[in-house]
Amino acid sequence: MTAPLTIAVKRIYEPVGPGDGLRFLVDRLWPRGVSKEKAALAAWLKPLSPSDDLRERFHHATADSDEAWDAFRHGYFAELDGDDEAVKAALFTLDAAAKAGPVTLLYAAKSEERNNAVALREWLLAR
Repeated sequence: MTAPLTIAVKRIYEPVGPGDGLRFLVDRLWPRGVSKEKAALAAWLKPLSPSDDLRERFHHATADSDEAWDAFRHGYFAELDGDDEAVKAALFTLDAAAKAGPVTLLYAAKSEERNNAVALREWLLAR
């Protein structure tokens, strides 16, 4: 039996922690005010971020509403389930890292509960 995957989610502005493992930025845009050195990334997995259209619709909707969050997750999961080769390659990288040890998905959004990294973790653990 394989060990369960350890996938944490953390805001990129928080300091690097000893339990972070390999750190992956999963946002489409580079976060303001964060240097590459400070980010301490294993990789920037842009293909695993939601499309610009989906991200903009989510932010223009009431992001705090359950309906907007559910619609975002539904659309995002459909994008992840698609046949995009860049997404598949990024997932391969992330899966290999997660099998070797803990990984941390990094995001820049202000909401700790409703952001693409939280949704991505949910999707990863459910498949």
